[in-house]
Amino acid sequence: MVDFVLVGTLVILLFAALLQLALALHVRNILVDSAAEGARAGALAGASDAAAVDRTRYLIDLALSPRYSRDVTTRRVEAEGTVLLQVDVVAALPLFGLAGPARELAVSGRAVLEDEL
Repeated sequence: MVDFVLVGTLVILLFAALLQLALALHVRNILVDSAAEGARAGALAGASDAAAVDRTRYLIDLALSPRYSRDVTTRRVEAEGTVLLQVDVVAALPLFGLAGPARELAVSGRAVLEDEL
């Protein structure tokens, strides 16, 4: 009987850790994809940086929660002679469910500006 309790507790803890890892990867992937999609929207000819921020926030709000889209910024960077629009997102990486204490996660997405081509 004691064996069952010890092994059962260990299995439950491992399963909970695996679920938390999956949740953290899901949040990270949503943020990366939203930043990249926002950069593509802002890089279109005639679009503004505000369009990139709005698109990124909309996608994050739709998939996760508005608290993950509080810190979204854009900037123009140059890579190999090409001007790019970079969307940066800084959000909480959940460490214990979605409501527990969190660490900061910074991701970015880039797209080539059509106006600069």
